[in-house]
Amino acid sequence: MEKVGVYCRLSDEDRFKKNKNDDSESIANQKSMLLKYALDQDWEVVDIYSDDDYSGAGVERPDFNRLINDCENGRINIVLCKTQSRFSRDMEVIERYLHNKFIEWGVRFVSIVDNADTNNEANKKSRQINGLVNEWYLEDLSNNVKKSLKNKREDGLFMGSFAPYGYMKDPNDKHKLIIDENVAPIVREIFEKYKNGELSGKYKNKLFFINRLDSVNCLNGLFCIAE
Repeated sequence: MEKVGVYCRLSDEDRFKKNKNDDSESIANQKSMLLKYALDQDWEVVDIYSDDDYSGAGVERPDFNRLINDCENGRINIVLCKTQSRFSRDMEVIERYLHNKFIEWGVRFVSIVDNADTNNEANKKSRQINGLVNEWYLEDLSNNVKKSLKNKREDGLFMGSFAPYGYMKDPNDKHKLIIDENVAPIVREIFEKYKNGELSGKYKNKLFFINRLDSVNCLNGLFCIAE
């Protein structure tokens, strides 16, 4: 009997998760489809490998690497996925494993939806074309994300992870900054001293904020200057 490793992957966190440790609905659906297919083929499912919230680019995925290790060690001889892109969207990874290492290790790759099967030499070109299309998808997605972020910044939206000192993210709109009234007096005093020339030129851009209570020999216990 064939020994199968079922591999599932989803890039984005599913909004319907009960908590961050739950499998996403899409991952659950992939598992259900793949297990039914394996049962229909009379294959033994040795293990299920699942990478939820991981990109298909590269190989930095914990269960992907566990799958590859089991393939190399002979624990499984078929890798079963919903589509080739679930395994990887990186053409280099597709070539390295589907068309090289898996052949060396005696492992067959099968994906259901796009009919990829490394036992069928005739569809090798189709697998390679799929690999290129999936890689182009990643490139287009990356470019679209960059353009989207650029447009949002140009529209005046804050896109950083952390608000700069003196500001905080608006609780009602994470892309809007509002003044942090807890530290606003400190910031205003700093700028007032700067405006009045109380800071020498070589120090103007070298302010390091410290807690007033811990200040020693600093301007009014407000900020410290470092060379």
